[in-house]
Amino acid sequence: MKNALIRLHIAVILWGFTGVLGQAITLDSTMLVWWRLLITTVSLWLLYALRGRLTLLPMRAILRIGGIGTLLALHWVCFYASIKLANVTIALTCLSTAALFSSVVEPLLLRRKFDPVEGVLGLFAIAGIFIIYRTNLHYSAGIAVGLLASIFTVLVSVLNKKIVDDYPGEQLALYQLSGGFVGLTLLLPLFHYFFGEAWRSPTPWDWGWLLVLSWVCTIFTYFLYIRALKKVSAFTLNLTLTLEPVYGILLAFAIYHENKDLSPWFYPGFGLIALAVVFHMAHLVRTSRENRRSNEAIP
Repeated sequence: MKNALIRLHIAVILWGFTGVLGQAITLDSTMLVWWRLLITTVSLWLLYALRGRLTLLPMRAILRIGGIGTLLALHWVCFYASIKLANVTIALTCLSTAALFSSVVEPLLLRRKFDPVEGVLGLFAIAGIFIIYRTNLHYSAGIAVGLLASIFTVLVSVLNKKIVDDYPGEQLALYQLSGGFVGLTLLLPLFHYFFGEAWRSPTPWDWGWLLVLSWVCTIFTYFLYIRALKKVSAFTLNLTLTLEPVYGILLAFAIYHENKDLSPWFYPGFGLIALAVVFHMAHLVRTSRENRRSNEAIP
């Protein structure tokens, strides 16, 4: 269990580091994600082929998984666009609202009962974002795109829940990332037309950071995550994942000194969001315990 927790925290810290790398890479957000997916998918196909783990899935499954991968690619595009338009701290703060967005999206897509407690906690998060937005208007575009990134990651999470038990985890990752690469490639002309993001090759420094982003922060962290998942509980996993924005923000403060560029009101706003996330996790724990007791009481 101890080793699993260490692996999980290393993975989460490295995921938090992706925001710092996004700031360091000079490419536009769309090209950054395209090159990241290219390197990652080619590396995974070669790795799986060498290990004899390639499995051909039915075309319907490939299209279904690949569609979710395209949403994942759009999440990454919006996340890195938020960093380029604002900074790492703002982008990660918006991303921290994902758990609360899921309390609204999950009942709609998974047809589960809406929890009013989660709705109230969502209002806390909205209040926090409003405070940050109103006191950091120069980052308004970055905040808007960052919230869109949060919505995309919730959609990916909810849709993955519907298929995660149907396919092996390694194959799911392979086809999802490959689908993200293909989907984003098809969308590149639209990004060029509407946002003027032209084709661009990475600089030598960009290549170095892209390799770190793809091999260390994507492939390596995925295997750490999968190995930890076999040992830790779902609650421990979700609780640890909420630390990703915290780790990322601390790294941004340490490396880029972004705390100097933020309004003092950023901290109360972020505090409201963090408070909502903490109460949300506590509510999930209590609900899980009550459900377990109810099931045990049934003869």
